[in-house]
Amino acid sequence: MDSSCSNSTERASWRTSVLTKHFHQTPSVLSSSSSLESSICLQYTPPELSEKFEFDIRDMRRLLDGHNFEDRDWLYGLMKQNNLFCPKIYGGRVFISPDYNQSMEQQREMTMKRLEYLTNRGVFQGWLTDKGVDIHMRKFALLEVIGMFDHSLSVKLGVHMFLWGGAIQFFGTKRHHDKWLKDTENYVIKGCFAMSELGHGSNVRGIETITTYDSNTGEFVINTPCESAQKYWIGGAANHATHTIVFSQLFINGSNQGVHAFIAQIRDTDGNIRPDIRIADCGHKIGLNGVDNGRIWFDNVRIPRENLLNSVADVSPDGQYLSAIKDPDQRFAAFLAPLTSGRVTIAASAIYSSKIGLATAIRYSLTRRAFSVSPTGPEVLLLDYPSHQRRLLPLLAKTCAMSFAVNYLKKIYVKRTPEANKTIHIVSSAFKAAFSWHNMRTLQECREACGGQGLKTENRVGHLKSEHDVQSTFEGDNNVLMQQVSKAILAEYVTAQRTKKPFKGLGLEHMNDPSPVIPPHLTSSILRSNQFQSAIFCLRERDLLIRFAAEVSQHQTRGESKEYAFILSYQLAEDLARAFTEKAILQTIIETEMTLSDGPLKNVLGLLRSMYALVSLEEDSSFLRYGYLSTEKAADVRKEVTKLCSELRPHALSVVSSLGIPDSFLSPIAFDWIAANTWSPLQQ
Repeated sequence: MDSSCSNSTERASWRTSVLTKHFHQTPSVLSSSSSLESSICLQYTPPELSEKFEFDIRDMRRLLDGHNFEDRDWLYGLMKQNNLFCPKIYGGRVFISPDYNQSMEQQREMTMKRLEYLTNRGVFQGWLTDKGVDIHMRKFALLEVIGMFDHSLSVKLGVHMFLWGGAIQFFGTKRHHDKWLKDTENYVIKGCFAMSELGHGSNVRGIETITTYDSNTGEFVINTPCESAQKYWIGGAANHATHTIVFSQLFINGSNQGVHAFIAQIRDTDGNIRPDIRIADCGHKIGLNGVDNGRIWFDNVRIPRENLLNSVADVSPDGQYLSAIKDPDQRFAAFLAPLTSGRVTIAASAIYSSKIGLATAIRYSLTRRAFSVSPTGPEVLLLDYPSHQRRLLPLLAKTCAMSFAVNYLKKIYVKRTPEANKTIHIVSSAFKAAFSWHNMRTLQECREACGGQGLKTENRVGHLKSEHDVQSTFEGDNNVLMQQVSKAILAEYVTAQRTKKPFKGLGLEHMNDPSPVIPPHLTSSILRSNQFQSAIFCLRERDLLIRFAAEVSQHQTRGESKEYAFILSYQLAEDLARAFTEKAILQTIIETEMTLSDGPLKNVLGLLRSMYALVSLEEDSSFLRYGYLSTEKAADVRKEVTKLCSELRPHALSVVSSLGIPDSFLSPIAFDWIAANTWSPLQQ
């Protein structure tokens, strides 16, 4: 008889024997506690007892977090020690997480109370009134910690500090800074940011709110002329905000000068809505119910002339429009340039959310067993199944690679110069879109990898997905942002072709070199070399850019406008934006790896880098569609990814332990999930 048939028969007989014994037990035997031997019950074993750490996880954390480790740890402790952050004990461990059983109204009030607590503890000191790289990096770090606890809390804070406060910083001048920033930092006033409208979201240039100037009184008059012009999704507006930044079309002497920003008060000091303001609640959402999103109508609201944020343009007392930037398009771009901070913080938030999901799912898979490979053998750990490794470890590698990329983005943002604004806009758009999409995919995979436990809100993973889903569309729709990336790269290409000058900036310098040549045979060592990985990523970007430019040009030759030609070429635009983004991410992990001396940490980082690169090759059909890889070479890549999974498996615990997330910010299933579900806690 065939050996496989013999094994199947043996296994079937074993299962039959077990079931027979079970069904022939008498009720008295089944209910007798003495018959239940402890040896047949599952026991939790901490993975640290069996998993080896071959590198110092503190060193890896320094690379992944990148900055302000002590500040992060200080805030972790500050939040853990206060009941406002809902500490609960499971399995002898303390976990903190928002209480999502609360009503929408209760969640909103808890968000405000937590902000007041953090304000009183000095967490936000200097966020708007201090200057320099250090305070900006500290601000980013603390916002990331807050977001790991509750996305609503970080969004509510981000609207107040980064959008309202940031607009005053960047769009305003000294008179605005002196009047508003200190009170904003201390939450004496509560700000919101009224840009999006019912009829216009990503298309800011098309907003319909109208502002005119009354030279007789020296006031601006803000009006909502139609229902589609109502300000929509304005975080903080429904309950708490006292003031808002209003983005509006500015008409001077009947001439539209384009979109400008104004400060308007919407509530008095007692919290009453002003008579010339109408506010409605956006209602319950699939997530972020701790943020009071509202709708605002302005009924000829009068504000002082000084409330125009005038760093880009001003209006004189007698109603003359003044601006050093004469070109309306350049003026509009100047208004939007400082808003990249929102995309920077979203990109970072998405990665930390992915880290929580992966740390939870991987720790669970290192202690949860299912099925055995022999009739008498032990059940197998989930992460010892190659299929489970394939589900989680590539996502872990991608998350680590994106951590280095977001650290790079933060650095260029805080050290920005006017010349760097274009690069920051393009990179932040690309990373915001790619990282928020990655977060959604990662959390869904982690939810499924945790089985039924992933459905429980207390285990965080599933709920994080609904809380972060909004990131795909706020601060710019991801698809629109990626089109902006491709459009910017195309502009660089057209300029280089027209001027006959070499490429400079946006990482396009490789276009000045000969096209890379892919080796005819892809051995394991070649596939894992950063030279090959960089070369094939550059080849993809180069070829897609040339194809994209040619297709747009063909549409224009047929009489289409430049804009419509771009729209018609959307598929290549999507491919090109992805190529640009993934190459930029790869470059950051290569640069990080090059800073390390030879040793275990560098070896593991090399595995993560190769996993990121090869999974990106495998997942993007462009490599096959346009012939950068043959089907045989694509098969080689797939096999190598499987090998990398098995080689990363022994380091899974050490890598997730390096992510910098305190145990209390994870969930019960990341640790002793049996003790966390014992009967006794249910009686308390």
